[in-house]
Amino acid sequence: MPTRRTPTQRQRRLGTELRKLRTAADLTTDYAAGLLGMDRTRIANMESGIRSINAERVRTLASNYACGDDSLIDALVAMADSPERGWWEQYRGTLPSGLLDIAELEWHARRILTVQTVHVPGLLNTEDYARSVFGAGLPPLPRLEVELRVKQRMERQQILSGSTARPYVGYVHEAALRMEFGGRAVMREQLDYLCAASERSHISVRVIPFEVGAFPGAGHALLYAEGPVQQLDTAQVDTAHGAEFVHADAQLSKYRAHLAWMDEHCLSPAKSRDLIHGIAKQL
Repeated sequence: MPTRRTPTQRQRRLGTELRKLRTAADLTTDYAAGLLGMDRTRIANMESGIRSINAERVRTLASNYACGDDSLIDALVAMADSPERGWWEQYRGTLPSGLLDIAELEWHARRILTVQTVHVPGLLNTEDYARSVFGAGLPPLPRLEVELRVKQRMERQQILSGSTARPYVGYVHEAALRMEFGGRAVMREQLDYLCAASERSHISVRVIPFEVGAFPGAGHALLYAEGPVQQLDTAQVDTAHGAEFVHADAQLSKYRAHLAWMDEHCLSPAKSRDLIHGIAKQL
């Protein structure tokens, strides 16, 4: 199988999980290479995501690594056995790979949770609001680059529609609702759209009101994608250099604790809608 120059986050994750199973079993890459009848360098490349691996080989490795978790094995097989080209691939070479990895992560998630303190959640953006957010960067992006990012963000929203719509929970700080990105008219339209979206049965919008004061993870945006099994959950955080994907057990536990705090302390969906409506009327 040919090698890849730039594996996607999902491809790297599959390799990481296979390496975790191998090291947990205290086995070497030489042992794995012997199982598959190949050079040990290919095993290292598979575990880094540079070289692809098919579903049959995933099952062979997992069974010989003494993995007794059938649900995890099935999930890893599904990650290997997904040859279809995702819609986000049309942007490969024109947008940063991190943006494409986010779209792929959302596409394969069972449930999506986000925390936003400065912006309205991207999956619930209007075009004009998204255009204002992307246009505020420094150094300024070329107009075409802004429009490509807006278009890709709008296409990401398809995961919230149709028969396969994913359950979604968006925790958003009150500050984000009062920041007038794009001006009063754009923000009013955005808040109205946010309220309308929150009425859908699979979408929950929960506001973190000013009066709660300090809260965990303040100042950091978070996307948490639940996988088919908890071991394959992924957290994505924004950094100055782009998207960072986190899946170490200790870090995921921390982010799950953050989300549990949000669930306990945020306004209910109904009270959140009332607050959003009230802010929109002030614009």
